[in-house]
Amino acid sequence: MQVLGVANVRLALRKLTLDVDVVEFANSTATSQQAADNIGCDLGQIVKSLGFMIDKTTPTLVLASGDHSVNERKLAALFAVGRKRVRLMTAEQCISILGYAPGGVPPIAHRCGGIAVYLDQSLQRFETVYAAGGAPNAIFPIQLRTLRAVTGGAFANLVK
Repeated sequence: MQVLGVANVRLALRKLTLDVDVVEFANSTATSQQAADNIGCDLGQIVKSLGFMIDKTTPTLVLASGDHSVNERKLAALFAVGRKRVRLMTAEQCISILGYAPGGVPPIAHRCGGIAVYLDQSLQRFETVYAAGGAPNAIFPIQLRTLRAVTGGAFANLVK
């Protein structure tokens, strides 16, 4: 299956009529710390896009702050399932469902539509955040309120 990339994210941003562009770096931005170092921003401003499978059938995207870890028990509680029913997507699932390899998963422009999106409420500390742009060296800035609007995501307490 073909992996989507930066061009797909740029196209989605244009279709959303956002005056935002994806910045590609010579260095990796695959981890939150690498992204923050390249941009020169607070680690917490980095948006980690993490794909989860709930009950093996329900893909879910969690947008979490780069300085926090997702608490899978809290995510399970949102779906009223046990913690063991929540699993991080495999690389293959990320590509087949979201369209992107881990380290470059953007919060928009996914292969499959209708994926539930949750934004961790810890992101609300920031007006501007930085999200992956479809490759492990690509990032784009976005206002948090705009990110919530374009993803249709809901804020929830999901971190440890």
